[in-house]
This record gives sequence, structure tokens and C-alpha cells, in this order.
Amino acid sequence: MARAGIYRTEVARARNNLLAMGRRPSIDAIRIELGNTGSKTTIQRYLKEIEEEENGNHGPKVAASDAILELTTRLAEQLHQEADQQISVYTEKHKAEIADLNNLISSLRNEAASFRGQTEQLALDLAAEKAAHMETQNKLQDERLSVAQLGQRIQDIEALRAKEEEHRLSLEEKHRHAREALEHFRDAAKEQREQDHRQFEQQIQFLKGELRTAQNTLNTKQQELIVSHENNARLSSELKHSRSEFYRVEDEIRLLATAKEQLSVAELKNQQLLSQMNKATDREVELINENKINAGKLLDVTAVSQRLEAELMAANAVTATQEQILQLLSPHHNSQKETIDNSVSPLDSKP
Repeated sequence: MARAGIYRTEVARARNNLLAMGRRPSIDAIRIELGNTGSKTTIQRYLKEIEEEENGNHGPKVAASDAILELTTRLAEQLHQEADQQISVYTEKHKAEIADLNNLISSLRNEAASFRGQTEQLALDLAAEKAAHMETQNKLQDERLSVAQLGQRIQDIEALRAKEEEHRLSLEEKHRHAREALEHFRDAAKEQREQDHRQFEQQIQFLKGELRTAQNTLNTKQQELIVSHENNARLSSELKHSRSEFYRVEDEIRLLATAKEQLSVAELKNQQLLSQMNKATDREVELINENKINAGKLLDVTAVSQRLEAELMAANAVTATQEQILQLLSPHHNSQKETIDNSVSPLDSKP
């Protein structure tokens, strides 16, 4: 391999070799002798210096210069050989280190590409999990709103029942006033019983039939009211159970909210918590649907109960009125009383 530079001793040795062979030491010949190494300008400069030294030396000095030149040439060759060996060793070592570094760089690049792909995939998975979590949170908020609306409807129903209870008490008060008015009517009836006796005998037969019909209707309504109360109690129990389930679901929701705050520390548990929250949400939807069905049933039972209570109070009022009319007329008609008692007693003994 051609070297980048040459030394003066090498040019002198090549010149001496050419002179020994009887050849002219031209620049091209010396360069060929050196193995086509070195620039022509450098060779020309070294030749000029050597020729000037030779022209300036005489006699024995020429021989001494040749010996020194020969020694210098050998030393230079030895130094060049040692330098070439060290350069070769360092070059091989450097090449091996470069190859190792290239392999290491290639491996690191592959690992970096793998880590980059894993990081991108993890980022996509995290974004998907966050989106799913946000969607679940929105659904949970909607379900909470529905549950709040359902609770408000239950409170409205309870308020309506309280109003109906007040209405019932008001009807009882009116019934009491009616009894008082009936007492007053009894006093007035005492004055007119002689005139109304014939009409009463005709009306008593009609009232007996009406009373019998009213009692039958009352018995039927009482049975229906008992069934309605049983249904109401059952629905109240189911509603209480539904509320317990609802509170339990709210506890699970709070646990899920706590798990959300720990998402940054326990990212690996996120999937399990989301699965639990989805189950809780499904259970909450089922409970909400059951609450809606129970609320509808409660409204129906409440309406039936109110209607039956109104009919029962009306029937009680009619019965009480008829009984009081009978009591007003009985003291002054002993002969008719036996006939009336005989006709009414089978009716009174009826269940």
C-alpha cells in the first residue's frame, strides 16, 4: 500500500541504487524505485538537496557522508517498519473496535425501535383505556341522574300519599259533621214522623234492599282492600330491597371512583376495575328498571287503594245514615218495630 509521504533517506537510497545499476536517477525513476510513492515535487526537492551536498563535499568527507547516510537510512527503515507494524496493529484494533461499535449501535437502534414501537402501542392502549374510562364515567353520571330522578319520583309519590291521607281525614271530619246534622234531622223528624210514616214503610223496604246490596258491595270492597294492602306491603318490601341494592351500588361506585384516583399508580389494575364497574353499571341498570316497574306498580296499587277507600267510606256513610233513620223511627212505632226488626235481623246477621 502506497504511503502518504516519503523521507529524504529513502530518496537517497533509491538514487544510489539507480547509480549502482548504471541508470540515471531521474524523478520518475526514483519514484518507480520507491514503489510509486511520494510526490514529484518532494522527490525533486530532496534530489536537489542531495546533489548540492555532494557538490559541496570533497575527498574523505564523501565517504563519511555515505556511511552516515547508510546508517541513517537503515535506522529510518527500521523506524518505518516498526511504525508500520504499530500502525497495522492499531488499525486492526481500531477496525475491530469500529465493527464492535457498529454492531452495538445496530443492536441499540433495533432495541430503540422496539422500545419506540412498544411505547407507541402503550400510548395507544392508554388512550383507548382513557376514552373507555371517560365513556364509562359519562354513563355512570347519566345513571346517577336517572337514580336521582327516580328518588324524586318516589318522594313525590310519598307526598301524594300524605295528601291523600289528609283528604281521608277531611272526609272523616265531614262524616262527623254529617252525623251531627243527622242528629238535628232526627229532632226534626220526630215532629214529622206521623206524616212520614206511610212513606217510611214504603222506603224501608227499598232501603232494606239497598242496604243488603251495600253490605254485599262493602264485603267485596273489603276483600279487595285487603288484597291491595297485601300487594302494597309486598311492593314496599321490594322497594326497600331495591333501595338497599341501590345503596350497595353507590358504595361500589365510590370504590370505582377511588380506583380511578389510583390509576396513575396501579395502571395494571385498571382493566379489572373497569370490568367491575361495568358489572356494577349493568346491575344498577337492572335495579333502576326494577325500581321503575315497582314505582309503576306502587302507583297502580295506591290508586286502587284510594278508590276502594273512597267507596268504603261512601258505603259506610250510607249504612250509618240508614241505621240512624231506623233508630229515629223505632221508639214511636212499637207495632211496626217488631215487623221491621224481624225483617232487618236476618240482614244484620249476614257476614
